[in-house]
Amino acid sequence: MQYRPLGRTGLRVSEIGYGAWGIGGLYWVGAQEQESLRALHTAIEQGVNFIDTARGYGESERLVGQVVRAHRGDPVYVATKVPPANMIWPAPTGVHPDEAFPGAHIRESLETSLRASGLDAFDVLQFHVWQDEWVGRGDWLETIAALKQEGKIRFFGVSINDYQPESVLELVRSGHVDAVQLIYNVFHQTPEESFLPACAEHGVGVIVRVPLDEGGLTGQITASTTFPEDDFRNNYFAGDRPAQVERRVDALVADLEVPRDRLAELALRFVLDAPEVSTIIPGMRSVRNVERNVAVSDGRPLPAEQRATLAKHRWERNFYQP
Repeated sequence: MQYRPLGRTGLRVSEIGYGAWGIGGLYWVGAQEQESLRALHTAIEQGVNFIDTARGYGESERLVGQVVRAHRGDPVYVATKVPPANMIWPAPTGVHPDEAFPGAHIRESLETSLRASGLDAFDVLQFHVWQDEWVGRGDWLETIAALKQEGKIRFFGVSINDYQPESVLELVRSGHVDAVQLIYNVFHQTPEESFLPACAEHGVGVIVRVPLDEGGLTGQITASTTFPEDDFRNNYFAGDRPAQVERRVDALVADLEVPRDRLAELALRFVLDAPEVSTIIPGMRSVRNVERNVAVSDGRPLPAEQRATLAKHRWERNFYQP
């Protein structure tokens, strides 16, 4: 496993982290608790030392805490998230920060997360949505400072709105944030334009979610793919979207001249090729997924010709919207 600095925090995190949304049993359907626990244990045993969860991920915090407490001798860093008090995702403009993240709500959510996980503190506490108009307004910053002083959190981060890397640039430049989580993958390359350079300049850690486009970049989504009832992917891959993905992936693997089952590996390497990225957090609900993803962290750079080919397949769109 290769390790990278999480911005200026002083933490060195595994470049393959663990995205724990899918194991929580909420929105992603089909996770089996015992397999999820085995997957978490396996990840830590193979060098993963950064796990991302959230208050809004069902049972995820409980499972993560159970496994991390069992690995007391290993330096495992856990990040969680505070949902907005108004429960609006993504954060709209024109909302005062006291409606989304008043200090009392931040503190209450954190205390609930600590009880659920059984942990004494979180290494990173993130807001689950963000708007840059909140910089310099509300009492959230004072609350974050107090929680750091009390030893309940070490660092502060935000998980920004889908496909809106420009929505956090003022916060990055302010010096108030330690890490930012966002979507970045072969299809969504916008973060390369302004976001990644800004984080590098200001020493902000970069946590990349959805590196495989919710499964689209695994090569396994086809026009006939279906998902369990109540699984959020029924909306993400609604209508003819699976067919669109299949056509895009067909063109991509043909251009790369690689077997379809190598696409996920190359998609992960594409994100890791950006030196500004601290860690990527693919969802891993099985031991098999852990082993395949961790194997990507082998110190081998993505060949320049493959990166150039992948970069040509940029496909900016928002499947989270109807």
